Amino acid sequence: MSRFNKALFLDRDGVVNIDHGYVYEPDKFEFVPGVFAACKAFVDAGYKLIIVTNQSGIGRGYYSEADFHILTHWMISQFAEHQVTVADVYFCPHHPKKALPAYLKLCDCRKPAAGMLLQGIAEHHVDVTQSIMVGDKLSDMQAASKAAIGTRVLVRSGQKFDALAIDSADYVCDSLADLPALLL
Repeated sequence: MSRFNKALFLDRDGVVNIDHGYVYEPDKFEFVPGVFAACKAFVDAGYKLIIVTNQSGIGRGYYSEADFHILTHWMISQFAEHQVTVADVYFCPHHPKKALPAYLKLCDCRKPAAGMLLQGIAEHHVDVTQSIMVGDKLSDMQAASKAAIGTRVLVRSGQKFDALAIDSADYVCDSLADLPALLL
């Protein structure tokens, strides 16, 4: 048995939940239809589920890191109620131009940089060649490419993409719910 794990890396807003913009309260967090069944199929197939999310709302002062952690704990508990284990959640609170002084910086964790993915790869002993990144933006695909993630999937989530975004992905589908039929 390999000492490395395969992982399903997910962006959060627009992939796990409907992106309503700077969501930090459970009552405003709306899961994408089919997300639990899709994630369970991948976990059952041996994938670790790892969420990697830019959270510039923290840096901008819209909500605190504590607010983010409360929502994250609640989100993980919702997955657990559907027999889905979230192995980890990584977040970047920084922004290079629009943030409070403590968060105003060009960092190596904010996608399109690969820092969050590389941290997850190292901490969870991930085999990148067997792993998948699912995102709804070009920056997600760019981060996955920099981290050498084997499969990159762009979900439309109601968005339109330019040719560069589409060309950066191995697959394009409407939502995370479509993924098990596509890849498993």
